[in-house]
Order: sequence, then structure tokens, then C-alpha cells
Amino acid sequence: MAVKHYKATTNGRRNMTGYDFSEITTKTPEKSLLKSQKQRAGRNGQGKITVRHKGGGNKRAYRVIDFKRNKDGVVGTVATIEYDPNRSANIALIHYEDGIKTYIIAPKGLQVGQKIESGEQADIQIGNALALANIPVGTMIHNIELKPGKGGQLVRAAGTSAQVLGQEGKYTLVRLNSGEVRMILSTCRATVGVVGNEQHELINIGKAGRSRWLSKRPTVRGSVMNPNDHPHGGGEGRAPIGRPSPMTPWGKKAMGVKTRNAKKKSSKLIIRGRKK
Repeated sequence: MAVKHYKATTNGRRNMTGYDFSEITTKTPEKSLLKSQKQRAGRNGQGKITVRHKGGGNKRAYRVIDFKRNKDGVVGTVATIEYDPNRSANIALIHYEDGIKTYIIAPKGLQVGQKIESGEQADIQIGNALALANIPVGTMIHNIELKPGKGGQLVRAAGTSAQVLGQEGKYTLVRLNSGEVRMILSTCRATVGVVGNEQHELINIGKAGRSRWLSKRPTVRGSVMNPNDHPHGGGEGRAPIGRPSPMTPWGKKAMGVKTRNAKKKSSKLIIRGRKK
């Protein structure tokens, strides 16, 4: 979707940008693929806040997405391209020949009326899903599985893509959007193409209220808090941190600390990390 610029009729509108929704073909979602979604405001099952700065926002229904793409041998037709409030990418409604309807993440260039399929017999064209072993070297892919049959977990955000670099035994070398190169089982599936709506990163929110619509609550700097609320707080006027490195509200280092578990089994599958 192209980006539209608003006129500076108010301070909030100045520099604000949004979608023109030129690729969207309908405003009405498929009712059979909608689920109610409870807003938890960052709280877990115990009612404790585990993710801060969440709450409020517009009510929205969840669209059930087919990440597995396991309807082999059944041709589907793209019926609509739709907006999904739960993700940055657009989604496409697929009508299969056997009467089943599903949503998939809409890749760039997918058109209404286009035929898609999955399985070994599928061609290398946008929207088709195949095992990594059957995808040629150099092909751009998205919605990549990490475990066969579990469904796509990698490369699902707007404008992202990965590239097949080669085959190595039972593994396929894939370069991810972050620059990381890793081995993935060749029996895992992926979808051909680049995720659409690549203009998403160019959107300027423009005003605080628009962030509140997205369930994002304000983030207060630690340096303006009291010392009993944050390690950076206290002091007269604007004071420096006063510590060797920035800290979290709970007194742990906030920068330069490795958070990945060194004993993680998948670490041996990473050929080149995303950090240089």
C-alpha cells in the first residue's frame, strides 16, 4: 500500500502519514474465520503485568491465519486482499476447490483471482508453499517453519523476506531478514515471495493518541523518576545516570548483556549471527 500524507490542519496532523489502502479489496472480513480476542493489557494468567506499557486501544477480532499451508494438491483462488489489525502485513482470503476458506499472509504482488497451491507439485511462484528442499537457491521466501508441520514462525512481518542459500545434508541454508544465516530442516515448509505492505515502516504515527488506539501506553524515562522507583532517578536538575551502564527499573544491566541461553540446542544451527 502507498503512503498518504495528511494536511497540517492541526498539530497532530502535521507530518502524520497513513495508508491509502489501495491494495485492500474489501472492508468486510470472513465471519467464519473470526475469533473474539480478550484484551489482557500485558497481564498473564495470574493478573500480573509481564509486558509493560500495554492497555486500552480499539477492540478488534482475531483473524485465523493458515500458517501451516498443508492443503496439498488442492488449488486455491485469491478472493480478497484484506487489512488485519493484528499484524503489520495484509492478509489474503483463499477459496479452495473443496470449499474450504482460509486466510494467508499476503505476499507482494499477489492479485485477486490468482491461483495458489502447496505441496511438492506446486510451481515456484508467488504465494505457493513448498518444502525448503524443493525451493531453488536464490529464491526469496517467507512464513518459514522451524519444525515440520508446526506452521510458519519466521519472516511474517510486513516487507520482510529470507533467501535460500543452498542445501547441506538434511538442512537448508537460509539468510534471514536480520542478516543471520542459519540451517533449517529441509522438510520444513516456506512460502515463495516477499511479505507485502513494505511501506509499513514509513508510517509516521503523528500523535500520542494514535499510539493509544494501538494499545500502547506512555513510557516514562527512568531519569525523571524518584530514586525509589528507578536506578536512574533522583538528583537535582538533569543528572547523569551515575552508573557504569544503563540499568532496568529492577537494577539489572539494560545494554550489552547477552540474553540468549548459551545451552540452547538451536545455537549450533546458526552459521552467522545477526550481530557483526
